[in-house]
Amino acid sequence: MPVRPPEQLLATFEAQRPRLLRLGYRMLGSISEAEDVVQEAWLRWARVEESVDAPAAYLTRIVTRLCLDQLKSARSRREVYVGPWLPEPLMGSTEDEALADDVTLTLMMAMERLSPLERAAFLLHDVFDMPLNEVAVTLGREPAAVRQLASRARRHVQDARPRFSMPAEEAERIARAFYAASTSGDVTALTGILADEVAIHSDGGGKVIAFRNVVRRIERVIRLFQGVARKPAYQPRLLRPVTIDGLPGFVSIDRGRVLQTTALAVSEGKITAIYIVRNPDKLRHVAALFTAEIQPANAARPS
Repeated sequence: MPVRPPEQLLATFEAQRPRLLRLGYRMLGSISEAEDVVQEAWLRWARVEESVDAPAAYLTRIVTRLCLDQLKSARSRREVYVGPWLPEPLMGSTEDEALADDVTLTLMMAMERLSPLERAAFLLHDVFDMPLNEVAVTLGREPAAVRQLASRARRHVQDARPRFSMPAEEAERIARAFYAASTSGDVTALTGILADEVAIHSDGGGKVIAFRNVVRRIERVIRLFQGVARKPAYQPRLLRPVTIDGLPGFVSIDRGRVLQTTALAVSEGKITAIYIVRNPDKLRHVAALFTAEIQPANAARPS
């Protein structure tokens, strides 16, 4: 049996790594867990002795099955999670490899309602364009069963599928306008940009202060922002408008202590959902990107 050269093994795997990371993240909602899964896939790939005719399909099968195993424990952890659970924020533009699949945070939230097999079937077939027979092999199911899984998943998430791509300039305008209105408690401005049924999802994971329940309807949301803006200790600082999982948003910091990302779902010019991540465990990748901008604020803090 021919031995595969180590450099060939590595080159083949590295060519697939971005796609595998994207799949792992879309399955798990966690960048760090996706990286762990892909690392485990590499270890398994490196131990395979026989020749593999279709490396992409083979590696996809490994990562998908590892993710399905991970989701079993993830679901039990989320049942006891403190407050709303949100995916780790993935930042970038819609042209980036990380977001080339057109999956937004809104769609990821909708996929949370799917079973692990439905989620896998939908992502592999509808997002990653894998033929149905290959999805069946990957999931170890008959093609007819996989077709039903994908169809059922599609019905559950159809309202959350992105319908248009927002120009970068418009996304930044909305993000800046919302930041200014929400941090000042400007009722007039908030009324003009929020939908009546707007909802705030705030993920602190029990590690930092965050809203313990989803806040719904414009009246409650405006009162909340008014109350927060009145607090003397509330001194947020905008670090940068960004795209978060395909949605307009921004990264900010609260008095140099708590980093947060805010993503905005927008429909017909109005903000319909606000997704705030403050859990430091989910912001390690973000913190690494903003080290230079965070340090001055931290250095200015009184000891």
